[in-house]
Amino acid sequence: MFATCRQEADCERLRAEGLESFRLDYADEASIAEAVEEVVGRTGGTLDALYNNGAFACPGAVEDLPRGALREIFETNLFGYHDLTRRVIPLMRAQGHGRIVNCSSVLGLVGMTWRGAYVSTKFAMEGLTDVLRIEMRGTGIDVILIEPGPIATKIRENAIPHFEKWVDWENSARRGQYVSLRGRLYDKKVKKDAFELGPEAVTAKLIHALEARRPRARYYVTTPTYLMGFARRILPTRALDWLIAKG
Repeated sequence: MFATCRQEADCERLRAEGLESFRLDYADEASIAEAVEEVVGRTGGTLDALYNNGAFACPGAVEDLPRGALREIFETNLFGYHDLTRRVIPLMRAQGHGRIVNCSSVLGLVGMTWRGAYVSTKFAMEGLTDVLRIEMRGTGIDVILIEPGPIATKIRENAIPHFEKWVDWENSARRGQYVSLRGRLYDKKVKKDAFELGPEAVTAKLIHALEARRPRARYYVTTPTYLMGFARRILPTRALDWLIAKG
């Protein structure tokens, strides 16, 4: 198993823990190509599974997101996944089997305010993954989505630099609303979000997706994902909008 990281310092930490780790940055095409070459060199050209899991958020109202903000977030959250996936499919085709697991989100099922940039990448990933799954039928390659809700990670903390870089909140028509948003971003988190689970909840579904004889196309993680998946199927759009807006 190879555990890749965007920062070399993180790779060093994982190697110290006994894992095989090297650099891969979804926003850096060269690092993706080099990572695949590293895998080929270490395995002789085989790869049983790929787990695409790496994304960031850029909070802000859609009307305040400049083009550059969307370009930057799509490079990591979607284009990097796609690039890496395309590079490993030939390995899996040659061996006649493989599994590609993409980490999406409850926000790939429904949209939520202030999360337009992130939501748009996850909606796009859902569509691209669905088509790839259909196209891979008969090849021995299974394509799977994992869709977590609130998980205890640093995604909120890591979103701050992107918010500061791209969102001119002080000159926004929503300036007053941004006061509350900035509080949620900058204030130290003192308790779990509602229904929040640890990363091990995702790991459990990932293991099932990799080991099941016939894996499902989608694996929900956390109660909100199940609720929103159900609500999206049964509610009219305006009713779903009302439910989400109520929080």
